[in-house]
Amino acid sequence: MNIQVKWFYRLGFFLLLFIVLFVFYLLRPMWMPVLQIAMTAISPFLFGAFISYLLHPLVGYLQIRGMNRGLAITLLYLVVFGLAGYGIYKGIPIFVDQLNDIAVRAPEMAELYRMYIMKFHTHTTGWPFGLHDRLESIINTMELRLGESVNVLVEALSGLSDVLILIVLIPVISFYLLKDSERLLEKGLLLIPERKREQTRRFLTDVDSSLGGYIRGQLLVCLIIGASAAILFYLFGMNYPLLLSFIIGVTNVIPYFGPFIGAVPAILVALTISGSMAIKVACIIIVLQFLEGNVISPIVMGKTLKLHPLVIIFALLVGGKAAGVAGLILAVPILALVKVMLAHRKLLTNKG
Repeated sequence: MNIQVKWFYRLGFFLLLFIVLFVFYLLRPMWMPVLQIAMTAISPFLFGAFISYLLHPLVGYLQIRGMNRGLAITLLYLVVFGLAGYGIYKGIPIFVDQLNDIAVRAPEMAELYRMYIMKFHTHTTGWPFGLHDRLESIINTMELRLGESVNVLVEALSGLSDVLILIVLIPVISFYLLKDSERLLEKGLLLIPERKREQTRRFLTDVDSSLGGYIRGQLLVCLIIGASAAILFYLFGMNYPLLLSFIIGVTNVIPYFGPFIGAVPAILVALTISGSMAIKVACIIIVLQFLEGNVISPIVMGKTLKLHPLVIIFALLVGGKAAGVAGLILAVPILALVKVMLAHRKLLTNKG
């Protein structure tokens, strides 16, 4: 009887939770504007926290070497933000010029793609009816999405003043968060009941070990791949090397699917130059991905997450379906967090 009552209460709880979430979803026109304002205000703190989290191990390393924490943070900031600032100062004008040029040339490029599509249409007329139509639909969709992506990037850069404000605020916020991180953590732990503090501390340590190592390693790999692509594109005379290598570097953060997503814009642009350039670009991307999978990632990341590839692919499919590109990027970090939570739950159950 007690078991039946227990399950009845659980069922009632989940039913009530579903109703609350459904009503919350229906009322989204009321709370979405408030959420957008809140996110605008919070975003500098989120980015600042993320940067301070990335730099925290380097500060710890310098402290172990005998350097004062304040001096270590100052030195690190001078190096990291000095290099980043110089890169932005030199790179942004080139990036914007390349983006504007590709936006201006979009109609011309679209005409070339239509020519390729017509040739493709002619050469595949003998294929089965359904397969032929399906391939044509996929190509048309890719053309439409490419145009939409260019427009989104141009619109995003038109709000450059907001980005500049963030660029000024984020280093300041991250500096103070990094400087006082240990004190803030201890104060945060005081909000947790004393009997659960040590358990919470171990949980946060495990999350940092698994998730933090993955994020830092993945960002470093993306930086290496993006920089290598930019250099090779430039040496081989490819148009828009900075813009296209940036896309390749950013999409590389998505395991398995990212390289294919990043390769599409580069190959499409290469096709507007010549077929041989498209082959060169494809070869560059294949070589980079081979090196990333067999040399760079094993050295930089090792076996950080210890998750089966099939589990990661499943998480990516679910994340992509639920939240698009953001879901693809966040799927693996969320999976790593869930893994640590389940491991701690199992540990507590065994102790119990």
